Amino acid sequence: MAVNYGSRRLVVGAHYGLRDWLAQRVTAVLMALFTALVLAQVLLTRGPVDYYKWAGIFSSQWMKVLTLTVIVALLYHVWVGVRDIFMDYIKPLAWRLALQVASIVWLVGCAGWAIQVLWRL
Repeated sequence: MAVNYGSRRLVVGAHYGLRDWLAQRVTAVLMALFTALVLAQVLLTRGPVDYYKWAGIFSSQWMKVLTLTVIVALLYHVWVGVRDIFMDYIKPLAWRLALQVASIVWLVGCAGWAIQVLWRL
């Protein structure tokens, strides 16, 4: 026979907690490592920091793939943060949904633009 120790707790919300917390930390570490890599490449090469130096850094295929990976991580990092802000502070469902859709459209547009810039170098 089960013993009831009080009322059952009703948990509401999207239940993203630990997964989102971990995703934010992992993507932040990935972005920090990428930033350190790019800074090292800029600081360890000689000559002026101009367009040709930046184009040279991002011209190799492995760097383009790594940059694309970091861009995807950045977009996911932003999405988790913005979505959580909307869930916490925007109470009317219609407003929250509209803002989330607008955010998704904006982030997909930014991803497309980043890919276009990255592979045009």
